[in-house]
Amino acid sequence: MMRKLTAVATVVILVFGWNVAKCQNSGDTLREVSISTGWGSKADTVPRIDWSRGLPAYKQPFPYQSFILPASMIVYGVTAVNNHTLKSINGHVKEQVWEDMPHSKTTIDNYLMFTPAAAVYGLNALGIHGKHNLKDRTMIFLLANVFAQTTVFTVKGSAHELRPDGSDHLSFPSGHTAMAFLSAEFMRMEYKDVSPWYGIAGYAAATATGMLRIYNNKHWFSDVVAGAGVGIASTRLAYWLYPKMQHWLGKKGSDENGPVSMLMPTYQSGSFGFSYIKTF
Repeated sequence: MMRKLTAVATVVILVFGWNVAKCQNSGDTLREVSISTGWGSKADTVPRIDWSRGLPAYKQPFPYQSFILPASMIVYGVTAVNNHTLKSINGHVKEQVWEDMPHSKTTIDNYLMFTPAAAVYGLNALGIHGKHNLKDRTMIFLLANVFAQTTVFTVKGSAHELRPDGSDHLSFPSGHTAMAFLSAEFMRMEYKDVSPWYGIAGYAAATATGMLRIYNNKHWFSDVVAGAGVGIASTRLAYWLYPKMQHWLGKKGSDENGPVSMLMPTYQSGSFGFSYIKTF
Protein backbone atom coordinates (compact mmCIF):
# COMPACT_ATOMS: atom_id res chain seq x y z
CA MET A 1 0.00 0.00 0.00
CA MET A 2 2.79 2.40 0.96
CA ARG A 3 4.60 1.64 -2.29
CA LYS A 4 1.48 2.48 -4.30
CA LEU A 5 1.01 5.81 -2.47
CA THR A 6 4.66 6.65 -2.93
CA ALA A 7 4.44 5.89 -6.65
CA VAL A 8 1.31 8.04 -7.07
CA ALA A 9 2.88 10.90 -5.14
CA THR A 10 6.00 10.68 -7.28
CA VAL A 11 3.95 10.82 -10.51
CA VAL A 12 1.93 13.82 -9.25
CA ILE A 13 5.07 15.70 -8.28
CA LEU A 14 6.72 14.98 -11.63
CA VAL A 15 3.65 16.05 -13.60
CA PHE A 16 3.23 19.18 -11.48
CA GLY A 17 6.88 20.11 -11.91
CA TRP A 18 6.70 19.52 -15.67
CA ASN A 19 3.65 21.79 -15.99
CA VAL A 20 5.26 24.57 -13.97
CA ALA A 21 8.42 24.38 -16.07
CA LYS A 22 6.32 24.42 -19.22
CA CYS A 23 4.44 27.56 -18.08
CA GLN A 24 7.67 29.33 -17.21
CA ASN A 25 9.28 28.49 -20.53
CA SER A 26 6.26 29.33 -22.66
CA GLY A 27 5.76 32.85 -21.28
CA ASP A 28 2.38 32.18 -19.65
CA THR A 29 1.06 34.39 -16.85
CA LEU A 30 2.18 31.92 -14.16
CA ARG A 31 5.73 32.82 -13.15
CA GLU A 32 6.15 31.40 -9.68
CA VAL A 33 4.52 28.79 -7.50
CA SER A 34 5.54 28.47 -3.85
CA ILE A 35 4.38 25.74 -1.53
CA SER A 36 5.02 25.66 2.19
CA THR A 37 3.55 23.36 4.74
CA GLY A 38 3.44 23.18 8.48
CA TRP A 39 2.93 25.73 11.17
CA GLY A 40 3.11 29.38 10.06
CA SER A 41 2.80 28.53 6.37
CA LYS A 42 2.10 31.41 3.96
CA ALA A 43 -0.41 31.55 1.15
CA ASP A 44 0.73 30.44 -2.28
CA THR A 45 2.03 33.10 -4.64
CA VAL A 46 -0.87 34.20 -6.86
CA PRO A 47 0.00 35.77 -10.21
CA ARG A 48 -1.51 39.20 -10.82
CA ILE A 49 -3.81 39.15 -13.81
CA ASP A 50 -4.23 42.14 -16.12
CA TRP A 51 -7.80 41.59 -17.28
CA SER A 52 -7.57 44.30 -19.96
CA ARG A 53 -4.61 42.65 -21.71
CA GLY A 54 -5.61 41.12 -24.99
CA LEU A 55 -8.91 43.01 -25.19
CA PRO A 56 -9.71 44.82 -28.46
CA ALA A 57 -8.89 48.54 -28.38
CA TYR A 58 -12.56 49.54 -28.26
CA LYS A 59 -13.13 47.38 -25.16
CA GLN A 60 -10.27 48.83 -23.13
CA PRO A 61 -11.48 50.31 -19.79
CA PHE A 62 -10.98 53.98 -19.05
CA PRO A 63 -7.32 54.50 -17.99
CA TYR A 64 -7.91 56.48 -14.81
CA GLN A 65 -4.29 56.37 -13.70
CA SER A 66 -3.02 58.07 -16.86
CA PHE A 67 -5.26 61.08 -16.12
CA ILE A 68 -4.06 61.67 -12.56
CA LEU A 69 -1.19 63.96 -13.58
CA PRO A 70 -3.04 66.16 -16.12
CA ALA A 71 -6.08 66.37 -13.82
CA SER A 72 -3.83 67.53 -10.97
CA MET A 73 -2.34 70.21 -13.21
CA ILE A 74 -5.78 71.45 -14.19
CA VAL A 75 -6.95 71.49 -10.57
CA TYR A 76 -3.88 73.53 -9.61
CA GLY A 77 -4.64 76.10 -12.29
CA VAL A 78 -8.32 76.36 -11.39
CA THR A 79 -7.49 76.74 -7.70
CA ALA A 80 -4.94 79.47 -8.44
CA VAL A 81 -7.61 81.69 -9.98
CA ASN A 82 -9.01 82.54 -6.53
CA ASN A 83 -6.36 81.29 -4.10
CA HIS A 84 -4.22 84.03 -2.56
CA THR A 85 -1.18 81.80 -1.93
CA LEU A 86 -1.07 80.45 -5.49
CA LYS A 87 -1.68 83.92 -6.89
CA SER A 88 1.36 85.13 -4.97
CA ILE A 89 3.39 82.44 -6.73
CA ASN A 90 2.17 83.79 -10.06
CA GLY A 91 3.24 87.28 -9.04
CA HIS A 92 6.63 86.08 -7.87
CA VAL A 93 7.31 84.26 -11.15
CA LYS A 94 6.31 87.36 -13.14
CA GLU A 95 8.58 89.51 -11.01
CA GLN A 96 11.53 87.18 -11.54
CA VAL A 97 11.03 86.71 -15.29
CA TRP A 98 9.67 90.03 -16.48
CA GLU A 99 10.11 92.88 -14.02
CA ASP A 100 13.61 92.03 -12.76
CA MET A 101 14.89 91.29 -16.25
CA PRO A 102 13.11 93.50 -18.81
CA HIS A 103 13.45 92.11 -22.31
CA SER A 104 11.87 92.20 -25.75
CA LYS A 105 9.20 89.67 -26.65
CA THR A 106 9.55 86.83 -29.15
CA THR A 107 7.13 85.11 -31.50
CA ILE A 108 8.86 81.71 -31.45
CA ASP A 109 6.14 80.26 -29.22
CA ASN A 110 3.57 80.82 -31.99
CA TYR A 111 5.34 78.17 -34.07
CA LEU A 112 7.09 76.01 -31.49
CA MET A 113 3.78 74.69 -30.15
CA PHE A 114 3.13 72.88 -33.46
CA THR A 115 6.57 71.30 -33.87
CA PRO A 116 5.93 67.94 -32.09
CA ALA A 117 2.85 67.22 -34.21
CA ALA A 118 4.63 68.36 -37.37
CA ALA A 119 7.53 66.07 -36.46
CA VAL A 120 5.18 63.07 -36.32
CA TYR A 121 4.21 63.58 -39.95
CA GLY A 122 7.78 64.39 -40.94
CA LEU A 123 9.15 61.22 -39.34
CA ASN A 124 6.53 59.09 -41.08
CA ALA A 125 7.40 60.73 -44.39
CA LEU A 126 11.03 59.75 -43.77
CA GLY A 127 10.05 56.13 -43.20
CA ILE A 128 10.14 56.15 -39.37
CA HIS A 129 6.61 54.92 -38.80
CA GLY A 130 4.64 55.47 -35.63
CA LYS A 131 1.73 53.58 -34.13
CA HIS A 132 -1.01 54.57 -36.59
CA ASN A 133 -1.38 55.10 -40.29
CA LEU A 134 -1.93 58.57 -41.81
CA LYS A 135 -5.72 58.46 -41.62
CA ASP A 136 -6.03 57.19 -38.06
CA ARG A 137 -3.41 59.44 -36.52
CA THR A 138 -4.93 62.45 -38.28
CA MET A 139 -8.38 61.62 -36.92
CA ILE A 140 -6.96 61.17 -33.42
CA PHE A 141 -5.08 64.47 -33.67
CA LEU A 142 -8.21 66.31 -34.82
CA LEU A 143 -10.29 64.72 -32.08
CA ALA A 144 -7.75 65.80 -29.45
CA ASN A 145 -7.86 69.35 -30.84
CA VAL A 146 -11.65 69.41 -30.55
CA PHE A 147 -11.42 68.45 -26.88
CA ALA A 148 -8.62 70.92 -26.12
CA GLN A 149 -9.92 73.92 -28.03
CA THR A 150 -13.46 73.50 -26.74
CA THR A 151 -12.17 73.34 -23.17
CA VAL A 152 -9.73 76.24 -23.51
CA PHE A 153 -12.09 78.74 -25.11
CA THR A 154 -15.03 77.80 -22.91
CA VAL A 155 -12.98 78.28 -19.73
CA LYS A 156 -11.33 81.45 -21.01
CA GLY A 157 -14.73 83.06 -21.44
CA SER A 158 -15.99 82.03 -18.01
CA ALA A 159 -12.79 82.58 -15.97
CA HIS A 160 -12.29 86.13 -17.29
CA GLU A 161 -8.72 86.19 -15.97
CA LEU A 162 -6.67 89.30 -16.78
CA ARG A 163 -3.40 88.65 -18.59
CA PRO A 164 -0.15 89.71 -16.88
CA ASP A 165 0.34 92.43 -19.51
CA GLY A 166 -3.23 93.65 -19.07
CA SER A 167 -4.07 93.19 -22.77
CA ASP A 168 -7.34 91.27 -22.22
CA HIS A 169 -9.22 88.94 -19.86
CA LEU A 170 -8.46 85.69 -21.70
CA SER A 171 -5.45 84.57 -19.70
CA PHE A 172 -6.68 81.31 -18.15
CA PRO A 173 -5.79 78.72 -19.37
CA SER A 174 -2.95 79.06 -21.87
CA GLY A 175 -4.11 77.96 -25.32
CA HIS A 176 -0.57 77.93 -26.72
CA THR A 177 0.58 75.64 -23.93
CA ALA A 178 -2.43 73.37 -24.34
CA MET A 179 -1.64 72.97 -28.04
CA ALA A 180 2.04 72.38 -27.35
CA PHE A 181 1.46 69.62 -24.79
CA LEU A 182 -1.31 68.10 -26.91
CA SER A 183 1.24 67.80 -29.72
CA ALA A 184 3.93 66.48 -27.38
CA GLU A 185 1.67 63.75 -26.02
CA PHE A 186 0.58 62.96 -29.58
CA MET A 187 4.23 62.44 -30.52
CA ARG A 188 4.90 60.35 -27.42
CA MET A 189 1.91 58.09 -28.02
CA GLU A 190 2.82 57.52 -31.65
CA TYR A 191 6.49 56.74 -31.02
CA LYS A 192 6.69 55.37 -27.48
CA ASP A 193 7.18 51.86 -28.86
CA VAL A 194 9.98 53.07 -31.17
CA SER A 195 12.05 55.13 -28.72
CA PRO A 196 11.28 57.18 -25.60
CA TRP A 197 13.49 59.97 -26.91
CA TYR A 198 10.83 61.11 -29.36
CA GLY A 199 8.47 61.80 -26.49
CA ILE A 200 11.21 63.52 -24.51
CA ALA A 201 11.97 65.79 -27.47
CA GLY A 202 8.28 66.61 -27.88
CA TYR A 203 7.85 67.47 -24.22
CA ALA A 204 11.00 69.60 -24.29
CA ALA A 205 9.48 71.71 -27.08
CA ALA A 206 6.17 71.92 -25.20
CA THR A 207 7.87 73.00 -21.98
CA ALA A 208 9.80 75.66 -23.88
CA THR A 209 6.52 76.93 -25.32
CA GLY A 210 4.99 77.27 -21.87
CA MET A 211 8.06 79.08 -20.55
CA LEU A 212 7.99 81.48 -23.50
CA ARG A 213 4.37 82.38 -22.73
CA ILE A 214 5.54 83.52 -19.30
CA TYR A 215 8.65 85.11 -20.81
CA ASN A 216 6.43 87.13 -23.16
CA ASN A 217 4.29 88.24 -20.19
CA LYS A 218 1.18 86.76 -21.82
CA HIS A 219 0.35 84.19 -19.12
CA TRP A 220 0.63 83.52 -15.44
CA PHE A 221 2.43 80.43 -14.21
CA SER A 222 -0.87 78.74 -13.26
CA ASP A 223 -2.26 79.42 -16.76
CA VAL A 224 0.61 77.45 -18.25
CA VAL A 225 0.29 74.56 -15.80
CA ALA A 226 -3.45 74.21 -16.47
CA GLY A 227 -2.96 74.52 -20.22
CA ALA A 228 -0.42 71.71 -20.17
CA GLY A 229 -2.88 69.52 -18.27
CA VAL A 230 -5.65 70.22 -20.78
CA GLY A 231 -3.39 69.35 -23.71
CA ILE A 232 -2.16 66.06 -22.24
CA ALA A 233 -5.64 64.97 -21.12
CA SER A 234 -7.17 65.82 -24.51
CA THR A 235 -4.71 63.63 -26.41
CA ARG A 236 -5.01 60.71 -24.01
CA LEU A 237 -8.79 60.92 -24.17
CA ALA A 238 -8.69 60.94 -27.97
CA TYR A 239 -6.49 57.82 -28.09
CA TRP A 240 -8.83 55.99 -25.75
CA LEU A 241 -12.06 57.15 -27.39
CA TYR A 242 -11.19 56.87 -31.09
CA PRO A 243 -11.35 53.04 -31.34
CA LYS A 244 -14.68 53.11 -29.50
CA MET A 245 -16.09 55.69 -31.91
CA GLN A 246 -15.03 53.55 -34.83
CA HIS A 247 -16.78 50.56 -33.30
CA TRP A 248 -19.93 52.45 -32.30
CA LEU A 249 -20.39 54.00 -35.73
CA GLY A 250 -19.80 50.63 -37.37
CA LYS A 251 -18.32 52.26 -40.43
CA LYS A 252 -14.97 50.53 -40.38
CA GLY A 253 -14.72 47.25 -42.22
CA SER A 254 -12.19 44.50 -41.89
CA ASP A 255 -9.67 46.57 -43.85
CA GLU A 256 -7.70 48.75 -41.43
CA ASN A 257 -7.42 51.40 -44.11
CA GLY A 258 -11.14 51.42 -44.90
CA PRO A 259 -13.44 54.45 -44.67
CA VAL A 260 -14.31 55.99 -41.32
CA SER A 261 -17.21 58.31 -40.46
CA MET A 262 -17.21 60.35 -37.27
CA LEU A 263 -19.53 62.87 -35.61
CA MET A 264 -17.58 65.20 -33.30
CA PRO A 265 -18.50 68.24 -31.16
CA THR A 266 -17.04 71.59 -32.21
CA TYR A 267 -16.64 75.02 -30.67
CA GLN A 268 -15.98 78.19 -32.65
CA SER A 269 -16.54 81.88 -31.95
CA GLY A 270 -18.65 81.18 -28.89
CA SER A 271 -20.93 78.66 -30.60
CA PHE A 272 -21.20 74.93 -30.05
CA GLY A 273 -22.06 72.49 -32.83
CA PHE A 274 -21.19 69.18 -34.48
CA SER A 275 -19.02 68.32 -37.43
CA TYR A 276 -19.35 65.21 -39.60
CA ILE A 277 -16.07 63.87 -40.88
CA LYS A 278 -15.70 61.04 -43.39
CA THR A 279 -12.41 59.72 -44.67
CA PHE A 280 -11.91 57.40 -47.63
